[in-house]
Amino acid sequence: MLLRVVASASLIALIGCAQRETHSTLPRLERFSTLASSSAAPAAVADDGQWTMAPKDYANTRFSALNQINAKNVASLQVAWTFSTGILKGHEGAPIVVNNTMYVVSPFPNHVFALDLTQPGAPVKWTYKPAVISSARGVACCDLVNRGAAYGDGKIIFNTLDGQTIALDANSGAEAWKTTLGDFNSGETITMAPLVVKDKVLVGNSGGEFGVRGWVQALDIRTGQTVWKAFASGPDTDVLIGASFKPFYPLDRGKDLGEKTWPPEAWRQGGGTMWGWISYDPALNLIYYGTGNPGPWNPELRPGDNKWTASIFARDADTGEAKWAYQFQPHDHWDYDGVNESTLIDDDAQHRKVLVRAERNGYVYVMDRVTGQVLSADPFAYITSTKGIDLKTGRPLEVADKIPKSGKVIRDICPAVPGAKDWNPSAWSPRTGLLYIPAENLCMDFEGSEANYIAGTPYLGATLRYYAGPGGHRGELVAWNVRQRRKMWAVKERFPVYSGTLATAGDVVFYGTMDGWFKAIDAKSGDTLWKFKTDSGIIAQPITYRGPDGKQYIAIETGVGGWPGAIVSNDLDPRDASAADGFVGAMADLPQYTEKGSTLYVFALP
Repeated sequence: MLLRVVASASLIALIGCAQRETHSTLPRLERFSTLASSSAAPAAVADDGQWTMAPKDYANTRFSALNQINAKNVASLQVAWTFSTGILKGHEGAPIVVNNTMYVVSPFPNHVFALDLTQPGAPVKWTYKPAVISSARGVACCDLVNRGAAYGDGKIIFNTLDGQTIALDANSGAEAWKTTLGDFNSGETITMAPLVVKDKVLVGNSGGEFGVRGWVQALDIRTGQTVWKAFASGPDTDVLIGASFKPFYPLDRGKDLGEKTWPPEAWRQGGGTMWGWISYDPALNLIYYGTGNPGPWNPELRPGDNKWTASIFARDADTGEAKWAYQFQPHDHWDYDGVNESTLIDDDAQHRKVLVRAERNGYVYVMDRVTGQVLSADPFAYITSTKGIDLKTGRPLEVADKIPKSGKVIRDICPAVPGAKDWNPSAWSPRTGLLYIPAENLCMDFEGSEANYIAGTPYLGATLRYYAGPGGHRGELVAWNVRQRRKMWAVKERFPVYSGTLATAGDVVFYGTMDGWFKAIDAKSGDTLWKFKTDSGIIAQPITYRGPDGKQYIAIETGVGGWPGAIVSNDLDPRDASAADGFVGAMADLPQYTEKGSTLYVFALP
């Protein structure tokens, strides 16, 4: 059902102009008044000083209402205490804080630590070491990472690389249940942070680079049993598409598109894994999540739109039934995926529910989350692969000369495969109206080749090399004005900004760099207010919480790795530009600036 404000004069002006001009050349403030007065969605509950899920709230804002630490005093931050997981691999997780206990999930073998915040130095209350299959290391796409845990029903719930979802008693660490969901022998792993919605635990899989078929499942939080499972490819019955599926754009309508838009049977190894973020709107009872790349990477080997890869779904949280979907990259030529977070924002002035996404293809999308309509899509990075997004059809306007070919090197494709922004999440501040985007400034050369599917082995068909984009810097923190549809300021960084971001009511934004700096930035001006050199590069997600002593704390894990940091965590040869699927070409100098690590740092004011 279309929202009634679709007929407002300002929105009609927006849509009419956007159909004629697909890039961000419009006078933003005058044309886009639907976010003139905006706030975090109702899913972003009042701040109780805890951090009970990786994204902070269902709206995926990563905004905290705590303001004891603010722009005036943040320069006085000091280390309060530290803790080491002892595992020298990429740490991408966010700790969670529940009832004066902090819970940390390590990289594989995915140990869980419960730290007692009521005691000086936060000693370990209990440690859980799951029974895992060590050979799962061999099918990890991009390091042995884990992105965090969730809390619900008195349980700490997390995923293991070898395909298990495990629930522990939050007080004792005793195992409540465990369920095996993935088959690592086929290349299937799980790296995402689960999300608890009502009485269900939502989990998705990884492994698109191995031709794994993507899915998301809802587990009963009491028993761990699967309640529903929705695939990203195949017939409508598998994708949970039925009579209530009403996508906004004609290209996303039709029967069994998840099967018919692929070569025969290719959808069975089609990718579309769900290893990113899930948002939830309690009022609509809808979850929102994106799907990953199609397999193989070489687009010539899979003619068709390859639905439903590189797409976003809106599903009923109780049944999994799809309500709408939109494909960001039909026939994804560049492995741009679509797994990034959706930040849910309510437009108080126009009574419109929207979601905002900074996508890997380099555009900030604002979408009506009731209907799936793209209201705007503006570039926040340097782009050569597309010329814009056609808001009438929903399709990107692709540059033919930048489409990969077999046996031919296509140069200067921007963004590169990792995207203008990868999985690492943005933060939204309702105080400033800015989305703080951890961005990458990378371009690439891409050569397609043959690829044969063999279960449990890479399924790519591509030779890649990445390098810095215009300006020579490889990353930046971008402050994006959602209302005005433009970049307000940016902080340039030597390496890709691969940590998540955190925004607070103290008007401070926190993030980390791959050469090991943890920074506090003025949320309004972009000025650096404080920075601290840690023991290793940072690719994790900062959080904040109120301790039992009433003080506000900031926490971040170090431990360089992941895809961009694989040169360090996996001891790769910097002379091999094709290593780590091409990322070493852009990161050959990283070992000069950082080393392996495994430390949780917690900061507070003196």
